[in-house]
Amino acid sequence: MATTPNRPFARSRHDRMIAGVLGGIAHRLGWNPTVLRLVFVVVSILSAAFPGILVYLILWLLMPEEGA
Repeated sequence: MATTPNRPFARSRHDRMIAGVLGGIAHRLGWNPTVLRLVFVVVSILSAAFPGILVYLILWLLMPEEGA
């Protein structure tokens, strides 16, 4: 895992499907964005305790956009 400690979590401007939340998290952690998106969707669907849509919306509101 190649993290960059100086770079804060930020929504991606280039690697986005909806708002760039998972693309930004994947970029920050050095992960593949597609794999992270698939894991997020599967966990959201299979787990009643993990409200994926709500978590995504909150992150969309709280995470700044890359370069902002």
